[in-house]
Amino acid sequence: MAKKVADNLAVNWWALTLRGIATLMFGVAAVFWPGLTLVTLVYLVSAFVMFAGVLNVFQGLMSIGQHRGWPLTVLLGVVEAAVGLYLVRHPRVTFATFVLVVGLTFVARGIFEVVVAFAEDGLSATGRMLTILAGLVAFLVGILVLFQPASSGVAFVWLFGLYSLIAGPLMIALSLDVKKTLDQ
Repeated sequence: MAKKVADNLAVNWWALTLRGIATLMFGVAAVFWPGLTLVTLVYLVSAFVMFAGVLNVFQGLMSIGQHRGWPLTVLLGVVEAAVGLYLVRHPRVTFATFVLVVGLTFVARGIFEVVVAFAEDGLSATGRMLTILAGLVAFLVGILVLFQPASSGVAFVWLFGLYSLIAGPLMIALSLDVKKTLDQ
């Protein structure tokens, strides 16, 4: 089983690097461009969520039969892509709807990443800890957003920007750890 997981990671480690770079770029844009209008923010978050969803679907489909978590990866990817598509098609959603949809997406992502960290056999101890840390950060940001929906738009943007500035490098570090482990 561990060999199959390692083979899957060898094929897909670069997708995690891409996701980390996209997350980091979103964080930089959100923190250094906090005066975004809601419509611009919706498009920016939509692109980020759709990109993450497409990568999850791709990773899940590429790992069919190689590890037991592939259906969850595909399911998370489909949900993320659907949320992103919904937000792109409805850019004038109310701020409350936007906060709810994005907050729930981050809570789901956080739970998923923690479950995957414990379920996967082929992760190194470093990879497991990085995955758990990224999952906990996503979960906490989602909870903060859901319990503070009345916060101002700029604070909301900064919260997601800070999440992205933390999670992006964690994803990149995890992908490099996976690549290093596989190169040995």
